[in-house]
Amino acid sequence: MYKAILRPLLFLLDPESVHHLTFNLIRIASRIGLSGLFRHFFLVRDRRLERELFGIRFRNPVGLAAGFDKNAELYNELSDFGFGFVEIGTLTPKPQGGNPGKRIFRLKADQALINRMGFNNKGVLEAAEQLKKNHRVVVGGNIGKNKITPNHLAAKDYLICLDTLFPYVDYFAVNVSSPNTPGLRELQDRKPLTALLKALKKENAKLAAGEAVAPKPILLKIAPDLTDGQLLDIIAIVKDSGIDGIIATNTTIGREGLHAPLWLREENGGLSGKPLAKRSTEVIRFLAEKSNNEIPIIGVGGIHSPEDALEKLRAGASLVQLWTGFVYEGPGLVKKINKAILKENLPVKQSPRQP
Repeated sequence: MYKAILRPLLFLLDPESVHHLTFNLIRIASRIGLSGLFRHFFLVRDRRLERELFGIRFRNPVGLAAGFDKNAELYNELSDFGFGFVEIGTLTPKPQGGNPGKRIFRLKADQALINRMGFNNKGVLEAAEQLKKNHRVVVGGNIGKNKITPNHLAAKDYLICLDTLFPYVDYFAVNVSSPNTPGLRELQDRKPLTALLKALKKENAKLAAGEAVAPKPILLKIAPDLTDGQLLDIIAIVKDSGIDGIIATNTTIGREGLHAPLWLREENGGLSGKPLAKRSTEVIRFLAEKSNNEIPIIGVGGIHSPEDALEKLRAGASLVQLWTGFVYEGPGLVKKINKAILKENLPVKQSPRQP
């Protein structure tokens, strides 16, 4: 029904307008009591899908990636579509409008999107208020820096977000890999990234001690455009800093093999969707093999079918996330992936918290 009727209608509208429309429809549906109906149709209830990773129990390994619920407004409602976890953000200390529009483009021939949103969000304090509701799902907090903050002061922004969200999220995702904030990806270089992650790790431990709770897992979200040498650096940095895992990967600045019109291919921004599937899986496999499977990985990028998700799990991911595939394939994709995981009976990659 979604691909045959709803998607063609939604795709007549501007992508960002569709996003806001969809949000409003989900909000209305929840208010009139349809959440239970959504859970009945989309949630696969089977304990064999549960995953234990860095001290968190996920009801299933399929999550919604950051960027969909930027301001933590509908994480519970979105979980009704079958997700095992929802990552909110990217959040910054101060509210910011992001880049000027138009800033999302559909590449229908490639089942892809190009976006240059630029960390548009209402600020971390607003999100914290939203997160005070009871959670029906594991929630990750994706954090970044404000556009006006120079890189040498970036750690302060990330620390503000960590401090503010610590009581309310289950894990943190450190976003230094978006291509839409000028200079942000320079923070992936070894020296600044090591310093940033160590600062976050130290503050995390301090907050945990103050509240007499366990530290929150910290994951690093990386770009797919890194070289093998840079990926080896990432492995070393993760181990050296003692953070808990990697999210691979963010959107790409590459444009190889696209079929969309030239004017679309030349739009600035990060490319997501099917064209990213192969490269993100390559990155996952490289990280898993070179780290001897010692670093938990959440795989994201180009998952449009159950087989796409299974490929990432076989490559070494413990969990997967959707975004563009959710837009193109609809909410039924989550259920299909979970059923395929049960049928495939893959070995479960469980991981305790790293010390």
